[in-house]
This record gives sequence, structure tokens and C-alpha cells, in this order.
Amino acid sequence: MVLDQIQLADGISRVEIAQHTGLTPQTVSVIVRRLLDEGIVREDGASRAPSSGKPRTTLRINADAGRAIGLHFDPVELTCAVVDLLGRPLVAKRRPIPPGTDPSHVVAAMAELIADVLAEADVPRSRVLGLGLATPGPIDQDLGVIVGPPQLANWTRVPIRQMLSDATGLPVTLDNDATAAAVGERWSGAGRGVANFAYFFLGTGIGGGLVLNHQVYRGGSMNAGEFGHTSVLPDGPECYCGNRGCLETLVNPSAIVANVHRRLAGQRGGSVLSEPFDRDPACVDHAAIRAAAEAGDPLATAVIDEAAEHVASVAVNIANITDVDLIVLGGHGILRVEKRYVDAVASALATRHMSRVIRMVDVALSPLGVDAAVVGGAALVLHATYSPKLSALIAD
Repeated sequence: MVLDQIQLADGISRVEIAQHTGLTPQTVSVIVRRLLDEGIVREDGASRAPSSGKPRTTLRINADAGRAIGLHFDPVELTCAVVDLLGRPLVAKRRPIPPGTDPSHVVAAMAELIADVLAEADVPRSRVLGLGLATPGPIDQDLGVIVGPPQLANWTRVPIRQMLSDATGLPVTLDNDATAAAVGERWSGAGRGVANFAYFFLGTGIGGGLVLNHQVYRGGSMNAGEFGHTSVLPDGPECYCGNRGCLETLVNPSAIVANVHRRLAGQRGGSVLSEPFDRDPACVDHAAIRAAAEAGDPLATAVIDEAAEHVASVAVNIANITDVDLIVLGGHGILRVEKRYVDAVASALATRHMSRVIRMVDVALSPLGVDAAVVGGAALVLHATYSPKLSALIAD
């Protein structure tokens, strides 16, 4: 608890920690001395107290006390980063995943990428606290198994945690990529210090993460936050989950591309995408559509705005159910069109959220950007190592 207060604050004194936690000043002093001796915390000058005028020593996290590795396993790409104790990436690298690659080859590529990142960052493995893997769900947390992500063929009940630990010699922490990104937001992003927030991960798929009362909420099977499988259109397209009209079926990159292609095929001209589409439909991909929407193309903006409205509807539902203080949007799927999504969600919450007469829900774009999940992977290690666990405190 003490370390969590120091991590969340940009400089804090022992007296302030005692006030925030309810611990006695003597207890705080003993704990701080231990953290100083271990090198995790450092003293950083003094500030004058507002009443007595007696200087108070400022405490901060020692960012160089250790390192953590984050690895994001997206169905089309691997991203790896090594971060310091403040969650700041020191080196990050990406590597595409060939379609249809089997688990053993992917794990070998993961281990090779991790070695490259550590070498470039000049970090010996002895200084690495652990490896956090952010992966598509569903996952079995207890067994460290990827159960069978629909977008990954040949990945039925793959013991990814043990395979990756054997390949790297590092302890591996595993979590859903959207939940990992939410942990990253809590550690060093928009959710820092926020008691209750929801994170929307918009990438190859659509996921979500929840932090409630400062605790990461994972649910009974540890797979909570499947925002992408909220039904938006009851008579919409069938989803692989068994539902119809799921958010993911409407706003993932493939769905947006298909929507634009249908519209381009049914009209002549009127869009900067028309001529490229006539030459080669494949060149009108998700990146091209986002670029056209950023430039104000009417067809591209119409499709992106429609997708953003679907996200906004689910955001209102999440806010009504959980009463969060903040909605955070992130992921590579909204790159270059972030403002359209943020504005749509903010407008929906301002006009359709049940508790808006009491207080407004804030909306923020993730400052971690496209690296939210990989920073979140590393933050899984830091969070597991240094953040308070309510269940553990109750048990003690």
C-alpha cells in the first residue's frame, strides 16, 4: 500500500502516505526504510509542510531499480518492450506474424524478439523482474493456457505460459491483452490514480478492461471485459461467440473495410478511395480508410463515425452498469481517427448516461497509444509485484 501511494504520486512525504492509507506514521516510516534499503524508493529533496513549516522528505519510485518485459501477442503482430519501474518503455520492437503460424514457431519468435530487445536495451536478465504476456482471450489463468482465440487457428488449449517461460528462462505473467492494457493505464497512463475506469481496446479485435475501486476486475473465469461481445444490433451479423450484432463484428478493421468496399462498389466517384478501389480493392485497407477519414473524405468519415457511434453505445452501457469515472480509448485500430471516437463517446455519455445529472464521466485517449497492450504486459509484472491486493490484505 505504501509503495502504491509513492508510485501513484509525483512525489509524496511519509506524513502524506500515513494520511492517505490510515497507517500510523511509525508503520509508514518502518516500511519506507525497508523500501529505501531495497533500492525501490529514493529520497528526492524536501518540501515544507503547510502548517508547521518543518521540512518533509519527498519520496519517489527509483525507476532504475528493476526492469520488466512486456510482450503483446496480436494475431498479426508481436510487440515487445522493456520498461523501467515507472512503466516507461526503454526499447520497443515489432515483428509481423505470418498467417497460420503454429504455436511452437510463434513462441520461438517471441523468445528471439525478447532477446533482441534486452540486448538493445543492454539489460541483463538478472535485472528483469519478469515477463508479462498480453494475449487474445479467452485464457485459463490458473493453467496459463490460451483456450482457443477465434482469430488464431491451431491455438486450442496452448500452454503458452509454460512454453514461453521454458524458452526464455523468465517467470511469465499472462493476461488478456485488453485487461493488460488497463493495468498499463493504471500504472502509467490515463487511469493513473483513478479509482474506477473502463478501458476500450480497439485493435484487430475489440476488448475491454475494468478497474473498480483501484482493483483490476477480472471476473469469475478471469476473462471479464469482453466489451466487443456486447450486442449492438440484435438482428446484426452473427458473431463467432454465438451472439448477433456484437460490437466486434461491426467495428473491427475487417468489418470497416468490408463496409467501405460495399459502399464504393455501389457508387461511382465521390471519394478519394474510389479510384484506388477501382484499380485494386485490396489497397483500400484499414490504414487507407483511416487516412482518408483523417483528411475528411465523406465516405470514409461516414463509416468511421458509424463505428464510433457503436462504440459510444457500448460505452454508455458500461458506464451505466459500473458507474465508472472515466472511459479510456486506445489501440492501433483508431490510429489517426482517435478524435472521432473520443468525441462520439463523450457526446453519448453527456446525453445518454443515467447519472449525468450527478456527475459527468470523463473520456480520454490513452497516452500510451498503440503501445498500450505491450506496456500493459510489462505493467502486469510490476502490478503483480508491487500493487496491493485487496484479497491478500483481507486474508492477512
